[in-house]
Amino acid sequence: MDRILSFLFLLIVQQAASQEQDLIVVTTTPEVGKVYWSGGGEWLFSAPLLDVDGSDRGGVVRFAPFFNGRSLLNYDVSRHVGFFLGLSVSNLGFIYDAPDGNRYKFRTYNLGLPVGFKLGRMNETLFYAGYELELPFNYKEKRFTNERKEDKFNVWFSDRTEPWFHSVFLGVQGPGRSTLTLRYYLTNFHNTEYVQRTDNVETRPYGGLNSNLIVLSLGFGLFDGSRRTLERGVKPTDVDV
Repeated sequence: MDRILSFLFLLIVQQAASQEQDLIVVTTTPEVGKVYWSGGGEWLFSAPLLDVDGSDRGGVVRFAPFFNGRSLLNYDVSRHVGFFLGLSVSNLGFIYDAPDGNRYKFRTYNLGLPVGFKLGRMNETLFYAGYELELPFNYKEKRFTNERKEDKFNVWFSDRTEPWFHSVFLGVQGPGRSTLTLRYYLTNFHNTEYVQRTDNVETRPYGGLNSNLIVLSLGFGLFDGSRRTLERGVKPTDVDV
């Protein structure tokens, strides 16, 4: 009987000890000198710097929460300096209130190739800057009159925009691996020489419409290459001091 009671006591003690074990999050960061991937999504706020026949009025901020994604190949030469090259897909555009009372919404989906450098604490708080080449592969335009949609069309690889977009950017990755990026497009959004033919009449719908975009984007973990796994650990206990 004593042996049985002793055995039961040991089982209770073992069970109590096992309850002290819990799953904990273990974070590992890439080694210096090793290539690794990082990436995430972004929310874009874009505004045009307009010059429409000498007028800078009519630009409206456009919010694009999706679909904007980046996948980056990183190489850190130290814990404080790194370089990156990647691929991106972005929903880029702007809103224009024309003098005739119409509102236009212009949008392209772009495939981009960003390249740049990072300074700071790699995979944590850091600053970054770079250049990006983008291919606009889908164009959409909407026209509103008195807040009613009057026209809409969608074109793949349209000649209505410049064939390539060039931009420069700088940003910071801060608390929670969130990123804030400011981007300026060196390229005019539209092809001002584009000719539209309707009933044998030729017009240039974007003649004189010069618009270089400024984009502010909020991202999530774009330069965070760390990996998080669940492992068994010991729960912390209160200690009297």
